[in-house]
Amino acid sequence: MIRRPSLAVLILLALVVVAFAALPWIAGPYTVKFATRVLAFAVFVLGLDLLIGITGLVSFGHAAWFGLGAYAVWFVTPQYESGNLLVALAAAVGFAAAGAAVVGFFAVRTRGFYFIMVTLAASQMVFALFHDTKIAGGSDGASIDVKPSLEIAGRAVLDLANRNTLLWFALATLIVVYGLVLGLARSRFGRVLQGIRVNETRMNALGFDSARYKWASFVIAAAIAGLGGALYASIDGFVPPEILGWRESGLAIMMVVLGGVGSLWGAIAGSLVYSIAEELLKNPRLVGAAVADHWPIAMGCL
Repeated sequence: MIRRPSLAVLILLALVVVAFAALPWIAGPYTVKFATRVLAFAVFVLGLDLLIGITGLVSFGHAAWFGLGAYAVWFVTPQYESGNLLVALAAAVGFAAAGAAVVGFFAVRTRGFYFIMVTLAASQMVFALFHDTKIAGGSDGASIDVKPSLEIAGRAVLDLANRNTLLWFALATLIVVYGLVLGLARSRFGRVLQGIRVNETRMNALGFDSARYKWASFVIAAAIAGLGGALYASIDGFVPPEILGWRESGLAIMMVVLGGVGSLWGAIAGSLVYSIAEELLKNPRLVGAAVADHWPIAMGCL
């Protein structure tokens, strides 16, 4: 059963939260943007850890839901006007969940390697839809001219065009999502998912419809990924079709493995460690031009 984080882990997480929250006062714009991107990916990877670590389903197409969430922000944001933040977030979560509901209905009826192949095929179909057609800019990607904001009585309360506000909003979103996923994993529903991961046949014999539970987990994980996609789209106001591809799904799996499968907080740690390592290995002033030019090899060795 998933346990609550230890006191040491909670203290470490609290220090990380404080460090991220303080970045606007101690770091430059590039670092703030980089930190926001890490937080968006952490939300994305947290949903994948629910699928892999709790349910035992290794999806190689999870980036499709991340990308759908990002594109949903573009779909509901008026051109040259600021869209409603709540509408954008709801669209991102709903769009990703709807797509996953269709794919998951068939995917959860397969196991192991076949599940991986079904999710990969579905992800590549979604990638081809956005990359090879003009539905959202094609291979050039989609640009969001004015980022979403939340207004009350005509006054902007949350304006994601402000990089500091976006960082704090992404941090708050990650904290809320982590708490929700942890609570879900420790609930009766989460215990059933963990039982399915350990012995699906026995859970079916006990009267649990494993396909229905796996489908629900698949949709919830996709909804979380869609939320991460909405944050990602708000960073630069640009959504490239490449974020729907298998490479992003593979990177997310690596982040889950780096942090520790099924630990939940490890998904956050894995996102942070991988992103920082990649950023450092790409910097020729720190590691030299030879290493920076071939940083994927160095990352693979690491």
